[in-house]
Amino acid sequence: MRRKLVSLVVLIIVALSAILSGCNNKSNLTTVRLNEVVHSIFYAPQYVAIEKGFFEDEGLDIELTTGWGKEYIST
Repeated sequence: MRRKLVSLVVLIIVALSAILSGCNNKSNLTTVRLNEVVHSIFYAPQYVAIEKGFFEDEGLDIELTTGWGKEYIST
């Protein structure tokens, strides 16, 4: 009986270790650099996801910059 209890405790510890090892922290994030053309209401879901930390939950660090379009110079 004691051997079964010890085996069960070891199994629970191993299972918890496996589950908790999947948790991300800041040092394991993959950096993704995004360049949007202009600020737009159409990007609202992206802004909300960045602010709420949804990308970090998935292991992504988003660096968002705005390019403000491209200026064409006629020659």
